[in-house]
Amino acid sequence: MLRRVIGWLRRRWYVIAFVIAYAWSFPWFPAIHSANELPRAYLTAAMIEDGTFAIDERIARWGKTGDTSPYRGHVYSNKAPGSSLLAIPGYLALKAWHGVAGGEVSVAEVIWVSRFTTGMIPALAFLWLLWGFLGRFSRSEPARRVVLVGFGLGSMFFLYSVLLISHPLSAIAAAGAWIFAVDALERTGAARHKRMAVVGFLAACAPLVDYQAAFATVPVAIWVVVTLARQRTSATEWARVVGAAIAGAALPIAILLYYHSACFGGALRTGYDTSKEYAHNHGKGFLGMDAFRWRALVGSTIAPDNGLFVLWPMALLAFPGWVLMWRKPELRGHAVVSLAVALIYMAFVSSINFWRGGWQVGPRYVIAMLPFLLPPIVVAVAAAERTWWLRGGALALCLVGLVTYGLTASLYPYFPADDKHGPIGFVNPVYELTLRLFTEGRVPWNAGWLIGLRGIPSLIPMLGCVIALVVWAAAPARAAWRSAALGVVLAIAIVASYRLFGDGGCEAERVYWNRVREMPEVDPRVVPTVACPRSAS
Repeated sequence: MLRRVIGWLRRRWYVIAFVIAYAWSFPWFPAIHSANELPRAYLTAAMIEDGTFAIDERIARWGKTGDTSPYRGHVYSNKAPGSSLLAIPGYLALKAWHGVAGGEVSVAEVIWVSRFTTGMIPALAFLWLLWGFLGRFSRSEPARRVVLVGFGLGSMFFLYSVLLISHPLSAIAAAGAWIFAVDALERTGAARHKRMAVVGFLAACAPLVDYQAAFATVPVAIWVVVTLARQRTSATEWARVVGAAIAGAALPIAILLYYHSACFGGALRTGYDTSKEYAHNHGKGFLGMDAFRWRALVGSTIAPDNGLFVLWPMALLAFPGWVLMWRKPELRGHAVVSLAVALIYMAFVSSINFWRGGWQVGPRYVIAMLPFLLPPIVVAVAAAERTWWLRGGALALCLVGLVTYGLTASLYPYFPADDKHGPIGFVNPVYELTLRLFTEGRVPWNAGWLIGLRGIPSLIPMLGCVIALVVWAAAPARAAWRSAALGVVLAIAIVASYRLFGDGGCEAERVYWNRVREMPEVDPRVVPTVACPRSAS
């Protein structure tokens, strides 16, 4: 048995490398009072410790947090409750550990175990699911490797999966519904109906985790209806398919409606309806959508501090991928679903008045669409393999995110920003924050600290795994070495070119040192205080 396990690990070493890359870092900064993480963690603890959805007691014990909704004398998280519910098993395990080892559960421990339970584990399972799904669009294993590494370690999906923020989990639910729907409609009988129940369950889990994730399920549902119609499905089979999907969706929907009723006085009333802190944002339009904004579209796509195509240029490959998919009749339906989801989310992020999303790395409100971009991306990468320099260019676009998102996730995964005024201090946060922290060796907690490592040496095991995965993806055979070398050089050149975006001058310097103060084991007394004319006014 042991030999089999060792043999499997040798053949599948890259699985261990992905696990280490996800679980290694623990970027935790208590001074931020994260309004995205703390309400979710507080809700999990409140359900277990206090037997209630109200987080009053948690706030009293662990400190203030934003993104809350007062109602009838209590305070509630204004987030969709799905991720907090999924964190319960991890919290119970943590509590059981303290029952043996002694001591009390701390908020930092709750954050870590919740990140692991709701982010890292689902993300790693989803990458495994994606591997098989992408095989439908390309038979090229090297192309799928490149896409898996570029998405799995170098995108917003990775960065937010190592935090307690629900966007990746909602993306998994929505994209998972699509993946199982594609598989279901290729089957017949009981196998189809079982999979359609899973489709319904995942589609309903999407808004349970993150309300706007429901948008991604609409094109999937339309595609299912059109496909069934083209298959000339009988009325009886229609009833069974729809019934299976509804049955699967029933539990998540019931949980969400009950949560709303218990906390906010109505099944269709969300925490946004009673929110005070951000009522001026949430109260406008539908889910904050009140008008199309060119500024939001530009800021979410090509702005150097927040743009999707700047921080994750891999997304650019979706454009030639859609064209190539359209040329193949068997892939046109999937191309339409992928493009429709992309258009919906770009319209969404361009229409909400709080499109900046506070402190974020990239336009986080569009994360649910990212998995839907992967089929056209893998088609484009596979097509580029016909010419070595084209493959090198495609590879470079996929590798840039390993710096902009992968490295940022391990150092400081929050670019300071304001919903109204944009970035705080930084014009070019990849250089002004991420790369500066790295070159100065300022690294927050990670697994390396457990064995006495600090600074850059504490990241070496994780960075080694990432480099090994890059080699696994970029140079699977000797014939690919030339294109792999070109891809690495071009990726470095692209990141280097971002220096041309400039910097925020004195204000960026001031904000940088304020962030350094939040690093563990940093003595605030030795951190310089930077005074700028703007900050003093």
